[in-house]
Amino acid sequence: MKQNKIHSRRSFFRVAGGAIVGAGLAGQLLPETLAASSRRLRVACRDVHLKSTGAIDCWAAAHQLGVAGLEVDVNDKLECPGLYHPDKKYSVDGRDSIKNLKRDLRANKLVITAFCVHNRLDERLEEEVATMKRLATAAKELGVPVIRIDVVPRAIAREQFLPFAIEACKRVCNAVSHTQVKLGIENHGNTTNDPEFLEKLFAGVNSSRLGLTLDACNFYWYGHPLDEVYKICERFASRAFHTHCKNINYPEDQRNRRRAMGWEYGRYTSPVDRGDIDFRRIATILRRANYRGDLCLENECLSRFPKDQHPVILAREIAFLRSI
Repeated sequence: MKQNKIHSRRSFFRVAGGAIVGAGLAGQLLPETLAASSRRLRVACRDVHLKSTGAIDCWAAAHQLGVAGLEVDVNDKLECPGLYHPDKKYSVDGRDSIKNLKRDLRANKLVITAFCVHNRLDERLEEEVATMKRLATAAKELGVPVIRIDVVPRAIAREQFLPFAIEACKRVCNAVSHTQVKLGIENHGNTTNDPEFLEKLFAGVNSSRLGLTLDACNFYWYGHPLDEVYKICERFASRAFHTHCKNINYPEDQRNRRRAMGWEYGRYTSPVDRGDIDFRRIATILRRANYRGDLCLENECLSRFPKDQHPVILAREIAFLRSI
């Protein structure tokens, strides 16, 4: 996520504190502060949710849900399987494919807020680096600001993963350096939900290009108490380039205690507007860090509900995020 020094959390409170000292100075600073805290963020959703609407194509689905943007899943062949249409398939492999997608995005007044890839860095690093270079070129052509990436130990033990992850991320950053595209590591799984691992990784790579796809719910899933989740989000908000927004509704006695990783997730995963995490608070944290990305819905609870309710739930979640 976005590394931004203009309005870091510390500088925000330093400025706000100084403003309180004098009424005249406060009068100058408060409008800017209020604007930062109320700025609307673009609302998007993962394209994997579009088919749940039952709409004839992905564009009709996006309009039905009320989103302004999409996170688009991209596979190893640079195909976009989540973008569906009865008469065509979408890809970002080559100029013609990119032109076709750009035309349809423009016609439907939508943007891609992020590409989403599922890297296997410790299994096939050379292939991943080559693919990321090509994808960054497509992102540049389409105006996509961020690529959501995976930094997950698969073939290497977690305890030995950090040195490899640092070098791999350096190589990926270098591979996309011909563009302005940012790389947003999603915090998920047993490794990147650990704040200390993230700190060491970012310090080791030392690139403003590398940040987070900030997923507050994944920190909660990992076992961090709810109050700690907000502190972690504050800690990394200045590195936020993109988000995933979902929620969990744990029993009250489990919310602010340390839980086992993934504890009862299938039972308590919930719509983003019906869970424990206060996304208005998350949005405020992001705005104070001068975040310019999206609020991107990622629903992992639909399987708990009848299929005919899925479009209604998704649309309600989008409306909630738009109200923030």
